[in-house]
Amino acid sequence: MANKREYYETLGISRNATDAEIKKAYRRLAMKFHPDRNKDDASAEEKFKEAKEAYDVLSDERKRAASAGPGDGGFGPGGIGDIFDTVFGDIFGGGVRGGPRGQRVFRGADLRYDLDLKLEDAVAGTTIKVRVPKLVACHECHGSGAKKGSSPVNCHTCNGQGQVRMQQGIFSLQQTCPQCRGKGKIIKDPCGVCHGQGRVRDTKTVSVKIPPGVDVGDRIRLTGEGEAGENGGPSGDLYVHVNVLEHPIFKRDGTDLYCDVPISFATSTLGGELELPTLDGRIKLKVPPETQSGKLFRLRGKGVRSIRVSSKGDLLCRVMVETPVNLTRQQKDLLREFDRSVNEGGKQHSPQASSWLDGVKKFFDNMTH
Repeated sequence: MANKREYYETLGISRNATDAEIKKAYRRLAMKFHPDRNKDDASAEEKFKEAKEAYDVLSDERKRAASAGPGDGGFGPGGIGDIFDTVFGDIFGGGVRGGPRGQRVFRGADLRYDLDLKLEDAVAGTTIKVRVPKLVACHECHGSGAKKGSSPVNCHTCNGQGQVRMQQGIFSLQQTCPQCRGKGKIIKDPCGVCHGQGRVRDTKTVSVKIPPGVDVGDRIRLTGEGEAGENGGPSGDLYVHVNVLEHPIFKRDGTDLYCDVPISFATSTLGGELELPTLDGRIKLKVPPETQSGKLFRLRGKGVRSIRVSSKGDLLCRVMVETPVNLTRQQKDLLREFDRSVNEGGKQHSPQASSWLDGVKKFFDNMTH
């Protein structure tokens, strides 16, 4: 027998330690000095028993108040096996305690749903109803698995605990009951609809709220919309994975939008005004004279507001000079005449072409030397 002070010293904790700190300290010492891990060290078993005695007293409010309590060093019920299972039972058990009378319940599986969105809906946000096939609680037996008017009974193998204890040397380990598979209950008269499973396959319509600004790869979690749990356990969650479809006009890059705008040769040369579409409506774009094909115009604030940032992106429009097709003979003659007049001006009218030709000439000159 030892006094309270020695118990605290044995576990290496202060006198105002919480229950969680007491348990943590014992767990550390039990793992360190357990005889199975120290077979050639006689002192380890003694230290293990001392730690067990200290935990046995300090974890019991009445024993702690009395400042003493016999250290049961035996290996039977109430001894090292039980106390070891109390501390380490979560390592070997299956399921989650939380059902009636401590039965083990099982959480339902999480589900994934891939949702294709139009760009407009992804940017503005919307609410979409989707149909999700999943396991739901049986409407006939309300998830019990038993025929209407009957109830599941306690498993005689595990006495309704869902776990059975097996003795292996000094260890007392728990494992899932092979008879009831961890449920703690046996169904003698199964439900005719779910055949004792408590769940049936069904399709449920779920409303998914899409926040403004979602993008490809974003995930929306709907708590409790997964498959129904077993033995009264909680339902899993539904994860909606967003995929934004390609848009005929715009391409998205983060918060920015990009689009190509075809313009005529006359507009690129003389300048003009274009009417452009945006996700907010129409907008005017002024094209200055002598605009080259491929020039990028930035329209600030006409992009996307992401769910991660408050600022709105830009719309970047690239103008592409379109070559005329299906010309009449008169139109072709006019172009030839125009081309002759431009060529007479040389670099004055075609600075890029002249610069490129100069570069080509220099390249060939270097090759001949």
